[in-house]
Amino acid sequence: MAAKFNPRRVGIASVLLSLAAACGPSSGAGTIDGVGGGSSTGDTSVTTPTVLSNTPAGGDTGVPVDGSVSATFSEAMDPSSLTASTFTLTSGAAVAIEGTVSYADSTVVFWPAAHLAINRSFTATITTEVKSATGVELAANYAWSFTTGGPLAPALPVELGAAGNFVILARSGIAAAATSAVTGDIGVSPAGAASITGFSLTADPTGVFSTSSQVTGKVYAADYAPPTPSSMTTAVEDMQRAFTDAAGRVPDLPESGAGIIGETVLGPAVYQWGGGLLIPTDVTLEGNATDVWIFQVGEDLTMNSATHIFLAGGALPKNVFWQVGGLVDLGTTAHCEGVVLARKSVTLGTGASIHGRLLAQTAVNVDGSMVIEPGP
Repeated sequence: MAAKFNPRRVGIASVLLSLAAACGPSSGAGTIDGVGGGSSTGDTSVTTPTVLSNTPAGGDTGVPVDGSVSATFSEAMDPSSLTASTFTLTSGAAVAIEGTVSYADSTVVFWPAAHLAINRSFTATITTEVKSATGVELAANYAWSFTTGGPLAPALPVELGAAGNFVILARSGIAAAATSAVTGDIGVSPAGAASITGFSLTADPTGVFSTSSQVTGKVYAADYAPPTPSSMTTAVEDMQRAFTDAAGRVPDLPESGAGIIGETVLGPAVYQWGGGLLIPTDVTLEGNATDVWIFQVGEDLTMNSATHIFLAGGALPKNVFWQVGGLVDLGTTAHCEGVVLARKSVTLGTGASIHGRLLAQTAVNVDGSMVIEPGP
């Protein structure tokens, strides 16, 4: 049976087609001086990335000369497109400031290679060569300006993000002797629960975490039930970002003691060694509750057996950061204070202890050791 012709339906369809043609796809405005813009592309599932916020804010004055410059995007970005040539910092007549660029969790950070000049205007620019994870470029350059303040400001603590929820966090595994004791949550990712050994884990009925008589806290792994996998991914990404943050701080005291420190009192500062660091005898970190210590170690960090890191004057372990490019080895009965950010493994010998956190990009091994989470 032939369909009947309905002139009323044809008329409505023509009007709708005309309206659709008149509207057309929208296009995004650019971003200048911290004002964002952007819109969806022709494919509604793909959007044009924008900058949601930046630090320091545009127009800020009195900005610390030893800080970083960062911007947070509206979506995940292609890390390979974020470089020192696509995210720049200039001063005066477009004089480029040298620095390093890192990216994690939709945020890009520029760390100057040296302290910025005091009372000087700077302009940060993110170019249109920057792309989203889906390959879409910024619609226009994004730029903002700020002015630095006076002399060097006290160092700011390293932001740990979700990694700060763990007393031990590792990518490939955590191993412990039966006599080890841990206070705080521990976790591994992307490795699964099988990579956590020596803890006699008991799975929670929810499947989200496990418990252990050796852990005063919860145990998480990438292969546990949701939302644990995504939460662990975020924590590991934040661990990497914290490592890069600590490594990017401009050093106040490079190569102190030629890579060997002991029987000394160290004030708050950013210390740096291009090679390894050996601590053969006791070291005291003296300062108040807001002071910050950052130790940048290019290679391995080694504490001899029975050596101690002491805190004095109100200094807190949460404000002490050991950023280590190699492995970390705490000898038997050694004691450390602070947050360890290691590119490789962390090993605590028999009877060793730390009041802080162990955040390793490979594995953590505790041999009859004690790991205690620092206070807030």
